[in-house]
Amino acid sequence: DTAGQEDYERLRPLSYPNTNCFLLCYSISSRTSFENIKSKWWPEIRHFSNNVPVVLVGTKLDLRVPNSEKFVTTSEGRRLRKEIHAHTLVECSAKRKIGLNQVFEEAVRAVEKKPSSKPKQCTLL
Repeated sequence: DTAGQEDYERLRPLSYPNTNCFLLCYSISSRTSFENIKSKWWPEIRHFSNNVPVVLVGTKLDLRVPNSEKFVTTSEGRRLRKEIHAHTLVECSAKRKIGLNQVFEEAVRAVEKKPSSKPKQCTLL
């Protein structure tokens, strides 16, 4: 977890080396946080950690009101997932304990699925 405030912009990239997976989180009840995934967070992590898998996470699922333009829809989340080439999208609610295990299970799957960056070699003697 890193701070998003501008005060930390120079320090934040120091936490990126050796990262195995990013959980890019936005609040389902905040379009601004959703838009920041594409405009701020995605470009930043790709700049510093190009080949690290990403799980896109929509938080505060318990606050969503169906058919309200105020809230980010699952369809919008899926489109963003495809656009940024995230491993998957998981929506969750910490308050109601919905989808929390799935967030971390998908992070593990994303890491396990990632192809090794080391070239495979075979030595015959």
